[in-house]
Amino acid sequence: MSDIVTCLLTHNNELLILKRSEKVRTYKGLWGGVAGYIEKNEKPYDAALKEIREEAGLEKEDVEFVKRGKTVKFTDVYEGEKYDWVIHTFVFKIEKKDKVQIDWEHSQYAWIQPQNIVNYETVPQLKEIVLETLT
Repeated sequence: MSDIVTCLLTHNNELLILKRSEKVRTYKGLWGGVAGYIEKNEKPYDAALKEIREEAGLEKEDVEFVKRGKTVKFTDVYEGEKYDWVIHTFVFKIEKKDKVQIDWEHSQYAWIQPQNIVNYETVPQLKEIVLETLT
């Protein structure tokens, strides 16, 4: 079981989505949120803030915690390998979307209306999480 965080960053009812680069291990080229592994002895909320800093270039004072979504557990097969995921979802609001600076894990980003997530090829469970949490 791998515990991960997914952070839904919002600005004026828009959602930040990031396209995973070819340099990452899994789900290359798919759209996702800010996400990452929760390290041993790390609290999910702390992991969320760490991933926001690393992947979006935003510090704790740049984001406002809105709510915690439900935890989703599922199994997926990617390129012939089985993964057991536990996703801890967090929603944050940001005031200045021009401060977003993506890292090497992503090739591009976009701001979309949450309900339009259905039009994107996403990492597993993201569409369901976004629709349930933000619409």
